Amino acid sequence: MIAREENLVTTEQRTSWTILKQTVKTGIIKSNLITMLAGLTLALSTYNLTLIDKLPELLFALIGSIFVMGAAGALNNLYDRDIDSLMKRTQDRPTVTGEIKTGTVLWLGISLAVLGLIALALATPMAALFGFLGLFFYLVPYTMWSKRRTIYNTEIGSISGATPPLIGWAAISQDVTNPAIIGLFVITLIWQMPHFYAIAIRKHDDYKAANVPMLPVVKGFKRTYVQTNVYLVVLIATSFLFLPLSLGLTIVSLILGLLWLGLSLFGYKKMNGEKWATSMFIFSLVHMTLLFSTVIVYSLIGMFV
Repeated sequence: MIAREENLVTTEQRTSWTILKQTVKTGIIKSNLITMLAGLTLALSTYNLTLIDKLPELLFALIGSIFVMGAAGALNNLYDRDIDSLMKRTQDRPTVTGEIKTGTVLWLGISLAVLGLIALALATPMAALFGFLGLFFYLVPYTMWSKRRTIYNTEIGSISGATPPLIGWAAISQDVTNPAIIGLFVITLIWQMPHFYAIAIRKHDDYKAANVPMLPVVKGFKRTYVQTNVYLVVLIATSFLFLPLSLGLTIVSLILGLLWLGLSLFGYKKMNGEKWATSMFIFSLVHMTLLFSTVIVYSLIGMFV
């Protein structure tokens, strides 16, 4: 009871800017922008272009992506406020506490979506198409359907999570059959399963309380551990999709994937389930940050060499 009262004091002291950031999920926006910029800079490097050559497209892609991702976060919070109220980690979201009105969130989400798609269309129509598809898959197949109905909600949601690299690439090039972007898309797609399985284990009690059918809630930790390793093996294999592009990127991706699999196999023997999941979650962030930062640096260097 004391902890809950302290939480209420904290929420009352939050500024309008803090409430807005939590509503649009700025943390998720930041992480997705890394993968979007990786796709964009990789396209520039692949087609021997520079940032100056495509500066308008870069700016429109950046603004449009931020707005569309913000719209997805706001509308997801709006739809999920009933189950968010049942989970400790989401009970203080502004859409749950009432610090922001549902009508305000609805219009915020719609406005951000429209403005974001317009901005992406000013980059290229294909960038807007991928922006729309990412928003649609996140809100309808994932949020409104699979999240509450099937253990495969993570796989379905990963489709939306893998669209940012496509948005970035499409802002520069219309050729989405290039092996470079296919590799980046597939790696982004597969990465999400070990990442979100780790979150699902760490927040097992929350998801169980809200009756959300995450894999560890329905099938248990052992099944989740096995399935995590299967996806990590696939992730390692997808590293070779970088081979036509760069041996260096292939090696970096391979090393990171092997380290992640090694952590999973050996860590599972030495840690309890929660510690193992925490270590897997932390490394998933390290993996994404290092790999996509490497792609961005490689691409930027390629523009000037």
